[in-house]
Amino acid sequence: MAVTDLAKSRDFYRDAVGLVVTEETDDTVYMRGLEEAAHHSLVLEQSDTAQARRVGLRVRSDDDIRLAEKFFSDNNIEHQRVERAYQGATLQFRDPVGTLMELTSEMAVAPRRMQRYDEFKSGAPQRIDHFQVVTYDVRKATDFWTGLGMRMSEYTAEDGTDELWGSWMEIKGNTHDLVFTNGRGPRLHHFAFAVPDATSLIHAADVVGALGFGNEIDRGPGRHGISNALFLYLRDPDQHRVELFNTHYQFIDLETPPIRWDVTDPRRAQLWGMPASRRWFFEASEFPDEPVREPLLTANPDTLEDYLGIH
Repeated sequence: MAVTDLAKSRDFYRDAVGLVVTEETDDTVYMRGLEEAAHHSLVLEQSDTAQARRVGLRVRSDDDIRLAEKFFSDNNIEHQRVERAYQGATLQFRDPVGTLMELTSEMAVAPRRMQRYDEFKSGAPQRIDHFQVVTYDVRKATDFWTGLGMRMSEYTAEDGTDELWGSWMEIKGNTHDLVFTNGRGPRLHHFAFAVPDATSLIHAADVVGALGFGNEIDRGPGRHGISNALFLYLRDPDQHRVELFNTHYQFIDLETPPIRWDVTDPRRAQLWGMPASRRWFFEASEFPDEPVREPLLTANPDTLEDYLGIH
């Protein structure tokens, strides 16, 4: 993530969110969850402009990187090998809807902090869980990623049809690792860290409020219908959105079909409580040098402002 005040962002993610600082330089901070041995799962980079620079995924080996290069070359997908600190073979590419991605096969390790309970702060995030991207063409994004091996666990569709408005896809047996939802895109809606339990979300909200960031609670605490997860969304000093997340179910049985939700069913996003605000639905972080396109499907969700009659 590109941030405009590196120290302020570091402090937010360390003290208000609860991530571990692995290492920092004059222009970069590397962070991770408490149970993560990988050197980093969040990179903050100093910049004049706040942006989402890349979404990173892990592959198992250098052979997978080579296979990805061949696949991208055969299918005319823009890609390049790059050198990234603390990472092994790393391949950057642009998916068919403009999401800027990065694959790596290896990373330096650091001691896990999962049993250093004396060091737990705020929500005590344990590990990176998933990313959600806003896209102008959910079907195109879904076809590409399921073609690479991801499996759809849940989806939203136009009432009475299978016209995709959102797709939740997984590769590691939980409900989702990569999500695409309909809207102006490509933009990164949020990235999420799993926390130990439900009380961690409440404690995080208390800590965020005590540190003076109460207005940056973007949504929740609440429970999603999709994934059945408890959630708390926060906005960082540059308005990038991070989610703290818990209690989603396993999706490991190959014969299990994806769960379908009507796009008009409010329970898909919130099983209890009021709907999200307009900014939650319509604001997101742009990728550098990637034009934002209007969605193929018209998005007009019911917002908190609609619910309260605010114009």
